[in-house]
Amino acid sequence: MTLENKLGIDNSADLAREEERISKKKAITLFENGILDRLEAGRFSSLKEIHRYLFEDIYDFAGKIRTVNIAKGNFRFAPLMYLEAALVQIDKMPQSTFDEIIEKYVEMNIAHPFREGNGRSTRIWLDMILKKELGQVIDWSKVDKDDYLMAMERSPVKDIEIKYILKAALTDEVDNRGIYMKGIDYSYYYEGYATFKTEEL
Repeated sequence: MTLENKLGIDNSADLAREEERISKKKAITLFENGILDRLEAGRFSSLKEIHRYLFEDIYDFAGKIRTVNIAKGNFRFAPLMYLEAALVQIDKMPQSTFDEIIEKYVEMNIAHPFREGNGRSTRIWLDMILKKELGQVIDWSKVDKDDYLMAMERSPVKDIEIKYILKAALTDEVDNRGIYMKGIDYSYYYEGYATFKTEEL
């Protein structure tokens, strides 16, 4: 079933293509216009703003907390009735060390606050926290898709694996445009979007 969208597209393959093209362009602008530097690292309000910015031309729910329960495979994300309380708790979580930051990221992934586009928005949000607190970001081009997805699947029970994978990909080139753009391409690739490269848009 195709998600209701502002583009009037009712074919899911066409929608995926347009969603990738439009939101990747917006992800480039997020970086180039310095929008991310003006947001407060680690706050849910900042994640909402990233999500809204990426998807506002495609979905009415951009930047809005989901109103349905969602699952991926056998994993059910935070039930709707607990979602708002969970987001308040995540905001309060510490973020001064690498481990604390990844723990916060894992909790936000479990919350999965939006109807669609959670992973892509939250990876940008994660890099914002790492940049502010540690002066580092993840070079996502060094993170294998299958390793990452399996580690994230297991992270609610055991987060040692995802910490290991992401720590190995840290770089202090926090303002490197190439690393950011490659990161967006990889982030989309993890979710099955690989029609467009950022440098072609």
